Amino acid sequence: MTTVGVVALAALALVSAAISAYLTLRQRRLLHEAADREAERERLADQLITAEQDERRRLALFLHDGPVQSLSGIALLLDGVDHAVATGQTEQAQQVLRSALDRHRQTIRELRDLSFNLEPVVLRDQGFSTAVRALAEQFGLSHHVQIDVDVARAEQLGERTQAALYQIIREALNGAIRRGPPTRIAVLVEPSSDGGLETVVSDDAPGERRRATFDALAERARTLNGRFSVDAPDEGGTTVRVVLPPYVSE
Repeated sequence: MTTVGVVALAALALVSAAISAYLTLRQRRLLHEAADREAERERLADQLITAEQDERRRLALFLHDGPVQSLSGIALLLDGVDHAVATGQTEQAQQVLRSALDRHRQTIRELRDLSFNLEPVVLRDQGFSTAVRALAEQFGLSHHVQIDVDVARAEQLGERTQAALYQIIREALNGAIRRGPPTRIAVLVEPSSDGGLETVVSDDAPGERRRATFDALAERARTLNGRFSVDAPDEGGTTVRVVLPPYVSE
């Protein structure tokens, strides 16, 4: 074999070795990236499970301290009505019965509100914008606060993402009311700088911020692979931001 042939074979071997090394490095990088994505999915799944467990605990506590206690009280009142009727105390029986009916109606309202907050029928049947406006109207009437809503851009999100974002907005409104009394709240969904969607809930409530509330909101945002931030200037008011990445999937 000529010198030129030997050199060519050596060069070919070097090129082949370089290509092999490049492919090996690329394979390793791809494997690392796949492992990172899998770890991230597992992390988000764990966060979702934790959030769901926390939600169940909050629901159980609400039911125990609210409707269950009310129903127990109603049962005692009805026992009192029965005793009053049996002993001929008609006027007292009527008074106690009216109290029982008032508490019964209040319990129905609490359970109706709970059902609406967990999964409002309007969210499924009429869309995200209508559901958030109905929520804002409910909060506004109950707490005498003006709530401005502009969330039409969230209609492009998937059903599950909309349901999760609805819960974030609901909890942000609850937080503003607890810090209140606010006079005005604004809820806005707009494009973010990276092509995703940014949800902003701002209020002028003067009260103390509770870290637990923000931690819960941040956890919900992370389950959507979103970014959460809070702006709370010393002069009062709070702005909560949740930025969802582009092409949020189910």
